[in-house]
Amino acid sequence: MKSISNTLLKKSFIKSFPLLCFMTISNCFKAQNQSSAVVSSVPINTEVLGSNRGLAFQMIIDKKIKSVPKLGFFSVTSLVGEWGEDKVNDYMTQASLTYEIVKGLKLAAGFHVTPVKGMRPIAVLIYSKATPDWLFVANSRIDFSRDTNIEGMFLVEYKPKINNNWRLYTRIQALYEYSSIIDMQTRSYLMARAGVSYKEITFGLGTNIDYYGPEKFNENSYGIFIGFLLF
Repeated sequence: MKSISNTLLKKSFIKSFPLLCFMTISNCFKAQNQSSAVVSSVPINTEVLGSNRGLAFQMIIDKKIKSVPKLGFFSVTSLVGEWGEDKVNDYMTQASLTYEIVKGLKLAAGFHVTPVKGMRPIAVLIYSKATPDWLFVANSRIDFSRDTNIEGMFLVEYKPKINNNWRLYTRIQALYEYSSIIDMQTRSYLMARAGVSYKEITFGLGTNIDYYGPEKFNENSYGIFIGFLLF
């Protein structure tokens, strides 16, 4: 009787073995795809520049809504805390919901906040193109207020691979804001970075060249930056 039971058990195992293999392989591929989806998510880019002027912080968020991938959220936050100052007088936050028209091109609507102009509703057009070595982002904005402002920002990164863990890192980022009421610029800057990246961490030398108001009051920052990609 015991021999018959063992024979039946063996036959049952032999018949079910291919199914078990198939389920195991399927689960492995499923887990791999889920893992790849997490890894391929656009990371949150954060950076701090310590300089002669103070600490400059920037965070860029560009995420999609998983269940409706054409919809997403885009945000840029930047601020400068100057040495010896108790309050932050230079900060900006832009946040908007995005809709992808075609791959790389998004239409967005949201708000823009600065200490001088307060909060304003905005419409934005965003174009981005990314490869393993290059990143290009162009962001054009118009706000809806009595003194309408038009802004253009672009960012270019070049990060060629050195080896499996290290990359060279360079970036140019520029902004120009124009007031339709006074027919002059109200804000502009140029940022430059040069350094290296180790996996998700980037560090090196950086400079921010800032111009404020129609008078183009100039403040320059030179120092060391460190950035993180947050997944």
